Amino acid sequence: MGERRQRRTFDREFKKQTVQLIIDGHRPLLSIARELNIDPTVLRNWKRDYLKDQENAFPGKGHIRPEDEELHKLRKELVDLREENTILKKVLAIFSRPSK
Repeated sequence: MGERRQRRTFDREFKKQTVQLIIDGHRPLLSIARELNIDPTVLRNWKRDYLKDQENAFPGKGHIRPEDEELHKLRKELVDLREENTILKKVLAIFSRPSK
């Protein structure tokens, strides 16, 4: 049976430095991938993410970009408001009934 490979994690600074090596172009991506024993596709993804948004690239596990954080907050607020609206409709229906 094949052994399961341990998933490695890399901190933000390591990823930034590695991407900088790729961007500087002194050595080919495949050479860097072999030296670091990292799949070339992973390095390409790191480069793509870094070039897309250098400030917020590689936020880390459990952290999200500010735009995504705002979207998450707004979605939660929408759910809460819909729930409140449903409750208010039920209360209105109860108090609108003719009294006996």
